[in-house]
Order: sequence, then structure tokens, then C-alpha cells
Amino acid sequence: MSTAISLFDTTLRDGTQGEGISLSADDKLKIAKKLDTFGVHYIEGGNPGSNGKDIEFFKRAMSLNLRAKLTAFGSTRRKDSIVEQDANLNRIVESGVKAATLVGKSWDFHVHTALQTSLEENMAMIYDSIAFLKRNHLEVIFDAEHFFDGYKNNPEYALAVLKRAEEAGADWITMCDTNGGTLPTEVYDIVSSVHRELNAKLSIHTHNDCELAVANTLAAIQAGARQVQGTINGYGERCGNANLCSIIPTLQLKMGYHCIEQEQLAQLTNVARYVSEIANVHMPVNQAYVGNAAFAHKGGIHVSAILRDSRTYEHIAPELVGNKQRVLVSELAGQSNILSRAQDLGLSLDSNNPLTKEVMNRIKDLEHQGYSFEGADASLELLLREANGELKELFTLESFKMIVEKSVDRPVVSEAIVKIRIDDESVYTAAEGNGPVNALDNALRKALIQHFPSLKEMHLSDYKVRVMDDQDATAAKVRVLIESTDFNNHWNTVGVSGNVIEASWEALIDSFRYALIGQKKVANNIPSDTQRLGLVNH
Repeated sequence: MSTAISLFDTTLRDGTQGEGISLSADDKLKIAKKLDTFGVHYIEGGNPGSNGKDIEFFKRAMSLNLRAKLTAFGSTRRKDSIVEQDANLNRIVESGVKAATLVGKSWDFHVHTALQTSLEENMAMIYDSIAFLKRNHLEVIFDAEHFFDGYKNNPEYALAVLKRAEEAGADWITMCDTNGGTLPTEVYDIVSSVHRELNAKLSIHTHNDCELAVANTLAAIQAGARQVQGTINGYGERCGNANLCSIIPTLQLKMGYHCIEQEQLAQLTNVARYVSEIANVHMPVNQAYVGNAAFAHKGGIHVSAILRDSRTYEHIAPELVGNKQRVLVSELAGQSNILSRAQDLGLSLDSNNPLTKEVMNRIKDLEHQGYSFEGADASLELLLREANGELKELFTLESFKMIVEKSVDRPVVSEAIVKIRIDDESVYTAAEGNGPVNALDNALRKALIQHFPSLKEMHLSDYKVRVMDDQDATAAKVRVLIESTDFNNHWNTVGVSGNVIEASWEALIDSFRYALIGQKKVANNIPSDTQRLGLVNH
């Protein structure tokens, strides 16, 4: 039977100390519910007495009926004080949580410099505080701050601190690499030594200042620690905390430990992206396991190999962590890339079909002009279906006009006037928007919804502009990427032009066209709106 590893998530506390991350009480409640469903064992919500937001969170979190243990964070009693009168500790008890994390000093340098007290008083502060919480029937996780630095400088005192916490009744003792400067070999040796000296369950908390937080965590587990503290996507102060999105699958899929159920592990990518959205922080495409590019293949030799057996260039099946394989098509793509993408779409392209080479040359030519299909799968699908003879023109543009007006006493107003032809009917509409692109979107949508009501479910969720050559300054060619979504799917489209409005129009048109054919739908399973329009030939 696999050794069980306890997962302690501190995204809502330590993660929010990262630059640019701020979560409201509502945000924290949403993430807590997601983490609970995912299967983590402890959810550290913050300090119930530090600010109004955390106070509100703990009050409202009690009604969530979490299976995970909601955990409050705090520090040991103040020096030369009575523990029963410590406001911080009393607020933890009053919060109603079943578990608490207490942070205390384990580096003699910090005791003298930061606390400005004696080594003996620091030990008393730790013992009294843990014992107080145990008398109030709480599970206690003791975080030995700066433990590894303390051990390297004064191993006798650092170890004595842990033993004192154990004597006070701590359920878990956490060794913290607070400055993130320890190496994996050091972590393994030190944790191994501690494991031989203590009977209490050991936990590991690492920071990523040397890009070693994940490696250090794995080393600690191999040395005897049985709880992992970390955050989703590695959010945290400075360079971040240990990334649970890398640690959990590595422990479970590669090292033989048990963290969560397999069906929960398959939600990992969804959890990572959900937290990223709530935190409003861009998620790196190359993030291990859960990044959009984690299982993306671009080189022709690679793609040719994975078409035979995905194990040639994938260390795990992406579905195990809820991700998916992607084949990128670009000017570097070989024939295998085109065939793989066509196969995904159910198109009848093969290596003997002259159309394959024609499509590949077309893509390379467009990329030379500035298009990029790596981040615009919907535009690529439209291009392939059109080359395969499946698509007809959605509609014909007759003209559009933009009016942008600014006066002294009112904000900028944008208006778009669009004239298009659908079948034999000319449709003329006008609409205002927050900007020229929004106005154009509104006007086009207004024209099309009359004929295709299903477009009511679609909206634009992101809009990006990239300057292709900054030497041309404001006259430079630009690439516009638009992300759209409905209730079920999201897709990306691209447009390129020396005029940002024209580039936006191209991406916008592709977005509407794709909305009507549906994501990855073949000709015999398309919406009635699409059939009526003649988007697909039969």
C-alpha cells in the first residue's frame, strides 16, 4: 500500500503574500471550495485576527462544511507575556477552526535580532502557545521558521526547538526553508537527522528563491516528512512557495506516494487554471503538468513520433492531470503537424494528398506575414476546413465605418456602422461600445443575431494586441488575438494588419464563424444555424 502524504494548502494565506495577488473574502471562499473538492487535507485560510477580510472569511467559511480541515494561522505568544491573555491566540480559538498553524523562531540569530529575547524565553513562548491551543482541543501544526538556516548555524538549538514543540503536543512539526536558499542534498540530510531524533509527524515548507522549492520538498519526503505545505501555481512572497501543481503529480505518479484519489488528480489542470482566473494572474504556458504548453509539440520529428506513440515525447499521459496533448502548427511545422491536427478535426488529409502540402505552404506564408496559429486554434481550424472544401463564406462585408468622438466635457464615445450581406439580404446596423473594437463587435453581433440566435450565448473574453515591428512605431503591423467563449467552450482567433481595426475585424470574423460551426464539430453534427447558412458543404 502506498505511503500517504498529507496536503497542506496555504494559497489563501502565504500565496496572497505574492506580488500582484489580492483575494477578496468571496475569492477565498470560492478557492476554498475548489480545493476541498480537489482533495487537499488542510486549507490555511489566513490569520483570523489580522484584518477584516480574513475575519469575514473565517466567519463565512464555517457554513461551507468542508471535508478539509480549515486552518488558522498565528504566531506564538509575545515575549514576557501570559499566554491566556494573548489576543492573537484567543482569536484563533474563537474562530471555530479545528486546526491551527503556529509559527515560531528556530534560528538563534532571529531570536536575538528579530525577537530581541533570550533563547530560553523563545522556547517558553513556543511551548506555552502550543500547549494553550492543545488545551482548547485544536490540532496544532508548528512551523519552525528559518529552520534549515538555523540548523546549519546552530543545529543543537534548532533541534531543541523542535523537541520543545513536540513536548508541548504539536501534531505536526514543519521545517521551513523560509529564505529559500537551501539545496536538496542539505534538505535530505537535515530532515533525515530530524526524523531520527523526533517521534512527531514531520512536515516541509519551502520557498522558491533558488528555483528549488519543488526539489527540496521531494527531498524532504524521501527523508521522512509526511506532509507537504505549498500553494497552487507556486504563488507566494518573493519568488513564491513550493508549487503543489508540480509536487502532487510527481509524488503520486512518479514516486509511488498517495496524495489524492486518481479522479481528483485528473482535476489538477482545472484547479490550477481556476485559481489563476480568480487571482487574475497570468498562468505561464510552460508550467509543468498544467500549463497550456506542457504537452504541446511543434517540431515535425517530435509530432511524427507521437503520432506513432505519445510516450516518445510525453513523460506521462496528459489526461492523468486533466491536461491534453496539443500539436502546434507554424512555419516550423512539418507535414506530421498538419496531419495530426486534421486527424483531430476528422478531416480527410493524408501524406499522399497534394492538399496537405498546399495547406502547409499557406500556413508558412501567413506566419511569414505575422500570423501566429499556435495561440489561435480556431482560426487554424477554419483555415483547414476551408482548404478541405468544407466552408463557405459566412457573409459578405459591404462596408463598415468607425466614429470615435471626444469632447471636453464627456468621455470618448465609439460607434461602429456595419453593412453586410447574408444570402441575398443586405443588413445594416450601428452600435456603440467602450472602444472601437467593442463597438464593432456589438454592431456585427446585432446584425448576425437576427439570423443566428445562437450567437447570443457567445461573448469575447480577452483581447490582445502585439506590435510586430517596433521600428515602425505607431505605423507598425500588429497582430490581434481574440479569445471568445460560450457556455461550454472557449476559442482563440487571430488577425494581422497595419491597421489595428482591420486586424481586429479579421479576428472578430473568425470568432463568429467558429462560434457557428462549434468547436471540433464535423460536418454531420453541426448546429442548424450553420447548416442553414451553408457554412459546411455536404
